[in-house]
Amino acid sequence: MERIGKWNTIFERALNSYSNLLKNRKEENRMKKNVCVITGGGSGMGLAAAKCMPKEKIIVVTGRTMSKLEKAVKELEDLGFEAYAKTCDTSKREQVRELAEFAASLGEIKNVINSAGLSPAMAKPEQLIRVNALGTVYINEEFSKLMKAGSVIVDISSNSAYILPSIVVNKKTFALADKDEELFVKKILSLPNKLKGYKASGLAYGLSKNFVIWYAAKCAYEYGAKGIRVCSLSPGLIATDMGNLESEEGGSLLNTTAEKRMGKPEELGFAIASVADERNGYLAGVDILVDGGSVNGKKFVK
Repeated sequence: MERIGKWNTIFERALNSYSNLLKNRKEENRMKKNVCVITGGGSGMGLAAAKCMPKEKIIVVTGRTMSKLEKAVKELEDLGFEAYAKTCDTSKREQVRELAEFAASLGEIKNVINSAGLSPAMAKPEQLIRVNALGTVYINEEFSKLMKAGSVIVDISSNSAYILPSIVVNKKTFALADKDEELFVKKILSLPNKLKGYKASGLAYGLSKNFVIWYAAKCAYEYGAKGIRVCSLSPGLIATDMGNLESEEGGSLLNTTAEKRMGKPEELGFAIASVADERNGYLAGVDILVDGGSVNGKKFVK
């Protein structure tokens, strides 16, 4: 009996060692996986971009509504992705930091697509600046701390940035964003007062998106030394829930598109995923305008 007990002990130790070995290998394999984080990934072009990413990537979709994120995760899992949902208000730095740490716990953060944002119909000027502009600062700063060479950040702007009156764009004010946040918000909200006849929310939105283009280019040159690529992408009017809210105000932009139509979420999703692809390693510090030719169409449409 004593000999049997001894063998049982040896067997249990061997079994535990094997279990630990499998656990460690599983953890090692997980850490070898690349992670793609998509803010605003619960629907629209963010979710469409997620579906265009390679299946071997872990996808983390974030937003403010868990039920929407859980539905997105189910769609992604049905397509064969390993996907996770995490709520995050990108206008809160601490929540962004927690999101970045969560993503890093899953593997190596390889792609960050920052498509979270609000439109003029959804928020007042200050909230537009805090979510669209400062949210971009928080995403880029917090994620870049945990990203390695060969990774990429794509910040989503808007073609509204291109039609903003130049008189309200003040790059000195933009430069305050990562130095004095409250002064930045105060000064940028005062810029629309220079113009009469424009809606405050529309101007604040255009300013926030013009800032995104400027800030992404700034980050490209700052993070380039670490091998982190940064660029922005500016959609036109897209047939999403947000786009449909703005279709009445932005309808005039459709008249200058080449095909006189709104963009489809899957079209933007493919464009975003292409820009975020690591093989696009020389694409940095620029904005990619994906608006059906709307901005340039103004030169040709009478």
